[in-house]
Amino acid sequence: MTANSLSFRAREGGVEFAVIVSAGSSRPGVRGVHGSALKVAVSAAPERGKANAELEEAVAGFLMMPVRAVSVVSGRTSRRKRMLVKGLSGERLQQAVGGLAGRNGGVV
Repeated sequence: MTANSLSFRAREGGVEFAVIVSAGSSRPGVRGVHGSALKVAVSAAPERGKANAELEEAVAGFLMMPVRAVSVVSGRTSRRKRMLVKGLSGERLQQAVGGLAGRNGGVV
């Protein structure tokens, strides 16, 4: 299914989707949708898992979920990752991503 153009799948009691990460950003946060992935900027450098930890925190905050519900399930050393958010519905993901359109156009 898609939310705007964000692809996602129901998995393990939650939702899995693609993320593209920009590490070392001076303005961290969720930036919008790029292709079929959520674009997220983090300030941490991509070393020793720091960027992944900040990514999980950013996505949790954006979706108003506890950090423990959010995890990187593939691509730990890549800019392109797959994330799983347990306890999240596709409808709630669509609402959150739809809210980006009002903030910055929603598409990067």
